[in-house]
Amino acid sequence: MRAIILAGGKGTRLKPYTTVFPKPLMPVDGVPILEILVRQLTKQGVTHITMTLGHLAKLIEVYFGNGSSFGVKIDYSHEPFPLGTMGPLKRIKELPENFLVLNGDILTDLSFSKFFKNHCDGKNLFSISSYKREVDSDFGVLETNGNSELTGFKEKPKIPFQVSMGIYAMRREIVELIPENHAFGFDELMHKMLSFRKTPHVYQHNGFWLDIGRPDDYEQAQILIGDFKKDI
Repeated sequence: MRAIILAGGKGTRLKPYTTVFPKPLMPVDGVPILEILVRQLTKQGVTHITMTLGHLAKLIEVYFGNGSSFGVKIDYSHEPFPLGTMGPLKRIKELPENFLVLNGDILTDLSFSKFFKNHCDGKNLFSISSYKREVDSDFGVLETNGNSELTGFKEKPKIPFQVSMGIYAMRREIVELIPENHAFGFDELMHKMLSFRKTPHVYQHNGFWLDIGRPDDYEQAQILIGDFKKDI
């Protein structure tokens, strides 16, 4: 398997730490989140990792080098300016027919190998790993019918959403939809695929997932990392 790790963001939500430190090198229980991710990928059969870099790129390059100390080939692609989530893929040459793409600030027990196999076996153009999260509403929610009559009421309910985990598998031909030298996000690619009737596949994960780019999740990761390490 080949994996592209998106590690070029500025980590603005974790300032002031990320002013002098790239977000993917933020430690969880003393280990950079990106190192945890690299070791997971290597353990599950990834042999080649390309990291897309921008903010404080040199620190990441010095830490990981060519990947030999981690048992995997690692190389780098540099963004001349912020290219969004999907824009960096356009700069990477010689991609295989299918490959993984993931954010560099994720803590999860998702089986990357099973996710990738599901993508390939299903001959999917683009696969999105998803996770169910709940958002607390600050309001009482009214349910009404067509006559503006109250039919139900929920006091500050928890609203469930299926969210992207920032982990994808995609076929090389989808890169053709990404403009060159232009910032292009995941949302823009999804809208473009849907407009061209190229339907992405959603793979729901029911295990563990945190995006440490969010301060609350980063704090939670420090608490839960002990239990998480037992499962990787």
